[in-house]
Amino acid sequence: MKDDFFKYQAQTTPFPLAMEVAKAKGSYIYDTDGKAHLDFVAGVSACSIGHCHPAVVKAIKDQVDSYLHVMVYGEYIQKPAIELTKLLAKHLPNPLNKTYLTNSGTEAIEGALKLARRVTGRSEIIAAHKAYHGNTMGSLSVMGYEERKQAFRPLIPDVKFIAFNNEVDINKITHKTAGVILETIQGGAGFIQPKNGYLTKVKKRCDEVGALLILDEIQPGIGRTGKLFGFENYNVIPDVVVLGKGLGGGMPVGAFTAASKHMDLLSENPMLGHITTFGGNPVIASACLATVNTIINSELIPNTLTKEILFRKHLAHPLITEVRGIGLMLIIILPSAELAVELVMKCKEKGLILFFLLFEKKAVRITPPLTISEEEILLGCSIIKETLNELNN
Repeated sequence: MKDDFFKYQAQTTPFPLAMEVAKAKGSYIYDTDGKAHLDFVAGVSACSIGHCHPAVVKAIKDQVDSYLHVMVYGEYIQKPAIELTKLLAKHLPNPLNKTYLTNSGTEAIEGALKLARRVTGRSEIIAAHKAYHGNTMGSLSVMGYEERKQAFRPLIPDVKFIAFNNEVDINKITHKTAGVILETIQGGAGFIQPKNGYLTKVKKRCDEVGALLILDEIQPGIGRTGKLFGFENYNVIPDVVVLGKGLGGGMPVGAFTAASKHMDLLSENPMLGHITTFGGNPVIASACLATVNTIINSELIPNTLTKEILFRKHLAHPLITEVRGIGLMLIIILPSAELAVELVMKCKEKGLILFFLLFEKKAVRITPPLTISEEEILLGCSIIKETLNELNN
């Protein structure tokens, strides 16, 4: 199977981890040799309530017995999509009350960028240096990392960049700006949180000039930061919020939400201003609905902060220079990129799954399922420290 993997399936790097997966359950992935791997990555923050959560599996099976795809997005009334968008509206602050469901986070970013231009009639988009919003052409255009963009230029025009947390740069948002897109917490850059009311100040400036603030919650959203939505930690309400990853409980999904008066503009002048065939797929929407209900009807959200404390306590080690992040969106910073690579690869051999960040090479990701137990946290932390001790000798 490994030979076929490399021969027939397109790769994203020359050296994929290439674990042969047999099954996954809870906080573990099992390979074809029967070895259990404790998962501290959760599909890069996607498997928010663990692998094959019973509620998600049941929702999928129940929906499969009724119907699968029936019509392009927005034409037929399908209960799972309606219930999901209604649930999101219930838990989002006003005026965020209408959601467009997509197939992935990057597709939702594309829709949000289009919406900002449609609402304002302007073309300029402002993004942040070291930002990551996906890899389709629009999302790539607002990525703040030239090394990953250069091979694909020319990209969409009228995109400018500001430094995250730099208050002087806020003045670059002007009456020419359609939208400002920021990650609520910068992911690929190293889990950088907004400071000193930064997001509130950006929103104030957007309001002054008539631009829309788009917050990318694809990674921090759906309970990972101790709030259902990451922006709730920072006293700000965006004009557009983008979701994905953890919303699907392991199924592929994206979504962007805005006020009805804005979202309705995508349906006219031109009609079909944004369209997707499989967005709002009933099986995916059912999985999302089960995921969100499981999270909000439990103690998983407040428990992320308790588990963060446990991680911080048990990741004390001379080679860990910093534990950065909030809730269960954490990274450890090591002295070098080489050590980060060694740690990930050695821990994989010991049955612990860790992963890298896109831009911050000295970082190692720790974004386990929200359902991870205290015993599993302690086990994983012990493997990390044991491995660092070996690498330090």
